[in-house]
Amino acid sequence: MDHQRPPGPVRPAGLRVTFDATTPAELLHDVHSELLDLYLEDRYSDQERLFPDLTPPYEAYAPLLTRGWSHAVKTDDMQTFLTPEGLGGVRHRYATSGSGELAWRAWGGYPSEPHWTARFSFGTPTTLVAAFTASLISTEPLQRTVQDVPAHTRRALYVATPTGKQQHGTTPVTPPPPVPASSHAR
Repeated sequence: MDHQRPPGPVRPAGLRVTFDATTPAELLHDVHSELLDLYLEDRYSDQERLFPDLTPPYEAYAPLLTRGWSHAVKTDDMQTFLTPEGLGGVRHRYATSGSGELAWRAWGGYPSEPHWTARFSFGTPTTLVAAFTASLISTEPLQRTVQDVPAHTRRALYVATPTGKQQHGTTPVTPPPPVPASSHAR
């Protein structure tokens, strides 16, 4: 039997990015912002930044190494990057394969029991993964109330004393970051 590609917009996915419901909102925001930027660059120019992506994979993981993450390479075409305290990581399958397989996996917490995970298939532009890893290692303070932070992860936080007046009924873990006047970036 001859199987032909379906006509019209129904085609196999060129990329797949998935996040758990507990993936931090800042990570989602930065990936979606980069995706929108790439889409708009493609739409309003003659460049094709989204498909295909010629950005080398080290653009996504080199910043992890500069922040002190460990790096292990195995002969099964996998390399793993772990945070210095071992409470998060990024795994990269560096041998290209079919688009249905995972090329990148990231997690927060211990690998065996992660608090959240993110997955990027082959075909996902490296620039999206790089936006994710840049957000992952960002040292910009985040505003969280105590109720927003799971009790089992509170020991891994750095708590800063707020300098401004607190709103009644919430206890901030860190003060809000200053908002740049003309930048959409974090």
